[in-house]
Amino acid sequence: METQEKKLLGLPSWGLALLTAFVSLIFLFFFSALLDSILPIDKNISEGIAYIVFNVLVAMACFFICKHNPNSVWYVPIICNAGGILSAIVEPNFWITDLWIFICGGWVLSLIAAIVGKIAGKRLVRGA
Repeated sequence: METQEKKLLGLPSWGLALLTAFVSLIFLFFFSALLDSILPIDKNISEGIAYIVFNVLVAMACFFICKHNPNSVWYVPIICNAGGILSAIVEPNFWITDLWIFICGGWVLSLIAAIVGKIAGKRLVRGA
């Protein structure tokens, strides 16, 4: 007998994580450009604000995906943060600039959110 993966919005957990990765990266670029055009602040500060909002959105997505399907905690944070992981590998100045602080902080935040989502999802299943 096959076990069927729980689907949220008609998509499996890996599909939602992939959708989160694409949508959040597009949001990051648009939000950063919007902040640059609206606020008269330094570009590094506006990018920092955009990365913080990006990290919170990815962490919330990891929480809800793992809450709905607790077994997906092993791969959802990795897929959701695929853009940051790829930039850490490919970009030569990643570890030299302050960018790594925001990206790695987002990795930790999304991992914590995924674990908390798994715990919350298991409690819902048990009924505790």
